[in-house]
Amino acid sequence: MTEATEADHAAAAGETREGLLGILLIFLRLGLTSFGGPVAHVGYLREEFVARRRWMTEASYADLVALAQFLPGPASSQTGFAIGILRGGLPGGLAAWIGFTLPSALVMLAAAYGVDLASGGTGAGIVHGLKLVAVAVVAQAVWGMANSLCPDRTRATIAVAATLALLVLPSAITQVAVIVAGGVAGVLLCRNGLAPNEAELGFRVAPRAGIAALAAFAVLLVGLPLAAASGPHAIALAEACYRAGALVFGGGHVVLPLLERAFVPSGWLDASAFLAGYGVAQAVPGPLFTFAVFLGAAQAFPPNGIAGAAVALVAMFLPGLLLIYGMLPFWDGFRRRPAAQAVLRGVNAAVVGILLAALYNPIWTSSVGGPIDFAIALAAFFALVGWKVPVWLVVVVTALAGAVAVA
Repeated sequence: MTEATEADHAAAAGETREGLLGILLIFLRLGLTSFGGPVAHVGYLREEFVARRRWMTEASYADLVALAQFLPGPASSQTGFAIGILRGGLPGGLAAWIGFTLPSALVMLAAAYGVDLASGGTGAGIVHGLKLVAVAVVAQAVWGMANSLCPDRTRATIAVAATLALLVLPSAITQVAVIVAGGVAGVLLCRNGLAPNEAELGFRVAPRAGIAALAAFAVLLVGLPLAAASGPHAIALAEACYRAGALVFGGGHVVLPLLERAFVPSGWLDASAFLAGYGVAQAVPGPLFTFAVFLGAAQAFPPNGIAGAAVALVAMFLPGLLLIYGMLPFWDGFRRRPAAQAVLRGVNAAVVGILLAALYNPIWTSSVGGPIDFAIALAAFFALVGWKVPVWLVVVVTALAGAVAVA
């Protein structure tokens, strides 16, 4: 390593120590305002770290989203965790995860104690307005990423084909198949005119650390069921949540049947309480995986309450974070190869198609119910794209407009 390189790393380390609070606060704000589910979160993260802060390029961000979409676990949380690592190493990744997860986790903990912060009246109106913000943010992300990642007919066709496939067969399996098909199409159709290798992102994860994370993922996946067979209930709770987080593709909605089978037939939680908690989870910002907080706190057997919530939350997110952390040391080397660039061209076009399909279902279909809703969402979109109004201000104004519209 040269002296200049060592100096760069030392400066980066100094920046990390000074910047962890900044990373935490940035993601805390996103955790408070990112409504609309995992696909909407992709739009919020893109606006914050590509368009506004320029921590990474459009193509690098799309590559990272594609990796997270391809792995099991909560894709938006994995993407945010990786961005935190990019900026501040593993401590930065943990700060990003804590900031993004904490607001919804606290709301779900309150719900487990019988408090619904978004039911009826003004609260419901504000939540409705925030869902309309998600429509505008995802539309802005589709607009910007399509311009950057689908500049020719070939990649535009891949994106449209991906959208059609997901609209006709909406499922997590289709989503993974679309990403794989996009990569194959990239190899076959997108080899010409490849851009020069992009600069290394520098995730500051040693290969040994990545291998250790992947090994830990596998050991826990196999070992927790064995330990839960004769161990205390806390291990059984951790195993149920870890298994759900490790085996689910497509985000929080897909994890519902896995969790239901673990908690309801066993008598840990009755069906009506399970569905009530899931209903609250639909109305909170941030990752839907924080539903685990409600399950851990409200279940019938100790540890429950705050201790059960902590066990369930960590176990639910841990497999996805271990997987993304384990892949990062090898990601830069892969994505800079010419053949990999062709694959990623096709995959990134497919990601645009995934976003476009999700913009319609579930985001549009669950948010826009009439002309007034459409007008609010359109005004928010134009404020973001046409007037470059900060996202936080659009969130506040649109939330108030939603409250007025529902009143």
